[in-house]
Amino acid sequence: MTSFYAYLSRMKLIRRWSLMRSVQPENIQEHSHQVAVIAHALAEIDNRYCGGGSDPGLAVLLALYHDVGEVIIGDLPTPVKYFNPEIKSSYGIIEDVARDKLLSLLPEPLLPAYRPLFFPDKDRPEYRLVKAADKLAAYIKCLEEGSAGNGEFARAEKSIEKELDKFNDLPAVRWFRAHCLADYAKTLDELG
Repeated sequence: MTSFYAYLSRMKLIRRWSLMRSVQPENIQEHSHQVAVIAHALAEIDNRYCGGGSDPGLAVLLALYHDVGEVIIGDLPTPVKYFNPEIKSSYGIIEDVARDKLLSLLPEPLLPAYRPLFFPDKDRPEYRLVKAADKLAAYIKCLEEGSAGNGEFARAEKSIEKELDKFNDLPAVRWFRAHCLADYAKTLDELG
C-alpha cells in the first residue's frame, strides 16, 4: 500500500494566490494542468518553429509535478517567498524535503520513474521551458482576472511580465507571447 497517490489527489485542495482576492479561485492542480498544456505547447513550438530538440512528453510530466511538494507545505505567497534571499533559499530546502517525503511513500520499484520528475535535471531544455510555462500561467491568471474587472492583479501582472522577459532568450517563449497571449484576455465571443 502507498499513500503517494492519495497525497497527490490533494493538490486540488491547495489554493494559489492566497493573499489576493480572485474572481476565479485557482488551486495547484488546475495550475499544474495549465502549466503542462503551456509547457507542451512551448516544446512543440521549440521543435517545429525554432529548430529545437525538446521532448514534449518530458515537458508535460515535469510541469504536472512542478509544484507537487505543496501538498505538504502549501503554497507560500510570492511576496513572502521572495522577500529576501535567505527566505527564498530556505523555502527551496523545505520544498526539497517535501518532495523527498512524497517519494518516500512510493514502493522502491516506482522511484526511478518519479525521482527525475521531482528533482529534474536543470540542464535539460524542458526544465527551462517548464519554468517559463509556470510564469506564463501566472501571467495568464493576471490577464484573466483583469479581464473580469479585478484590479487586484494589476501589479502582479506588471511584475510577472518583467519575470517573463528573463525567458526572451527562448524563441518558443517569444513566439508564444507574440501569437497566443493576447487571446487569453478575450471573451468567448471574441475568440470565435
